[in-house]
Amino acid sequence: MDKFAAAGKPPQERRKVRAAQYLRMSTEHQTYSLDNQRDAIRSYADIMGYDIVATYEDAGRSGLMLEGRPGLQSLLADVESRRADFETIVVYDVSRWGRFQNIDESASYEYRCHLAGVRIEFCAEQFLNDGSIGADVLKAIKRSMAAEHSRMLSQKTFIGQARLIRLGFRQGGKPGLGLRRQVLDRTGRRKFILSEREQKSVHTDRTILVPGPPEEVATVRWIFRQFVKTHMTELDMARLLNKRGVLTDLGRPWKRETVRGVLTNEKYVGTNVWNRRSRKLKTKAVGNPPEQWVRAEGVFEPIVDRNLFDRAQVIHRALYAHLKVTNEEMLVALKKVLAREGALSSTIINAAPDCPAASQYHYRFGSVLKAYELIGYQPPKNWQFITSRERLASVRAQAIADLLDAIERTGGKATYHRGADLLRVNDEFTVAVEIARCRASDHGYPFWSMDTQRQSVADIFVLIRMRPGDLVIRDYLIAPASEIVGKSQLAANNGAQLDTYLFSTLDPLVKLSARASAEPL
Repeated sequence: MDKFAAAGKPPQERRKVRAAQYLRMSTEHQTYSLDNQRDAIRSYADIMGYDIVATYEDAGRSGLMLEGRPGLQSLLADVESRRADFETIVVYDVSRWGRFQNIDESASYEYRCHLAGVRIEFCAEQFLNDGSIGADVLKAIKRSMAAEHSRMLSQKTFIGQARLIRLGFRQGGKPGLGLRRQVLDRTGRRKFILSEREQKSVHTDRTILVPGPPEEVATVRWIFRQFVKTHMTELDMARLLNKRGVLTDLGRPWKRETVRGVLTNEKYVGTNVWNRRSRKLKTKAVGNPPEQWVRAEGVFEPIVDRNLFDRAQVIHRALYAHLKVTNEEMLVALKKVLAREGALSSTIINAAPDCPAASQYHYRFGSVLKAYELIGYQPPKNWQFITSRERLASVRAQAIADLLDAIERTGGKATYHRGADLLRVNDEFTVAVEIARCRASDHGYPFWSMDTQRQSVADIFVLIRMRPGDLVIRDYLIAPASEIVGKSQLAANNGAQLDTYLFSTLDPLVKLSARASAEPL
């Protein structure tokens, strides 16, 4: 039976049902997807006698997870709080509701609406979502098909990227000391060298690695020759480079980790290596075994002789058979820095070549302060106030750098303009990034202050909210500036309308900036 006929009465004889529509498209390239969904829902509503009184929309949002979908989050919040002035939600099809990899997750969000007395209808599906056995079976199949589509798309994307790697093309990431990114057109003709923050603008262009400035190439070759000649440790090499006044490709002092990154990277002998780490379908990034790496030898112009590189690998393996540093070794290194410097801070730790980075202590122990506690170090009472501004500035700068890198890896283009203190993304919109320490009100409740002037100069406003103590990032407010303009303060709970813009990472902004092939409706 046709599902429209199942409604019983002709539309003009039924009362108007108040309904909301939920719209979603996965990428910004699906220019007409939302319009197509609106048209289909409008036609369905006319036939069914529905009055569309509210719209919830996720433009350029992946359907794999609830996180990063403020439209769906806001919809659920309105329904469950009984603020929703409608009794039905109309969605184009099951896939627009989501491509959740666990189909029970998709069902759970629909069930939450059902408990609140609001039903879900899919206007383009050939079944009536009425709870019957036939409808439930078809819906489960559709949910599985939606999840499988994402898995298939992920696999096709991986195959395509692997093919480009084997052809010798670079797939994102910084080139490294002594190397630069060269743009090629579709015929293989060389065009120009990309600067640090530049991205290729033509979809069919590709990038390869080429030798960089002669002084950087000379430094890389010196590192390999010195290491093979003296069998110096990574730490001694870092100290020697710092003594010579040489900086890394990021303009920072050398640490043993950065020395290792040069000595063990095959790109210096012209080999393209990819898939050392992977993160598929929004899961946690994992390191892959060497047999899963995608490799292509001799595709770049080498700047280090292959025999010299191979000798360096033999020596390195002999020196670092137990390459992974244990927690105890990390704490011993921290004690040595404390004995030498008389105090500890993130700046002191990061400047010490014989000590892992402060971020590594946070990763291993939960926080730098926890590592301090384990070695019996008590920072001065005013330590947080003395270093707070410098530390927060460092956290903000790192967040901006990480955001630029992430956008670059997804095929987007982003530049940071220091004078205006703004990011410009894809030559389409601007982003202002601020950071706020966690303060306590007179009643002990946390709050975070915002710069109202900064909200009016960008299209998107990002606020990095710190946890109490201002050592660890709590979350990120990522909101259209028009939605928060004039707001000077955030609390722990701000209501669903504002809290839908809070995220645990900057991934939603990265996804908004990504460039990918359009997904069919």
